[in-house]
Amino acid sequence: MESNDMTYGKAMAELEQIVAKMQSDNCDIDSLSGYTTRALQLLKFCKEKLLVTDREVKRCLEEGEKL
Repeated sequence: MESNDMTYGKAMAELEQIVAKMQSDNCDIDSLSGYTTRALQLLKFCKEKLLVTDREVKRCLEEGEKL
């Protein structure tokens, strides 16, 4: 789905570009399916990144409480 250099910031920027294209008066109806598919891939990537980050932060906080 994404290359190894994909970051949360890059995914969000691409999502913003897709939304802008979809909201444009020049949006081609034939492109909507591709935009939607890519947007869903990016959303899944971002969700996974957020979940991993949340787990890491919770782990760090738990370790900090043990000090």
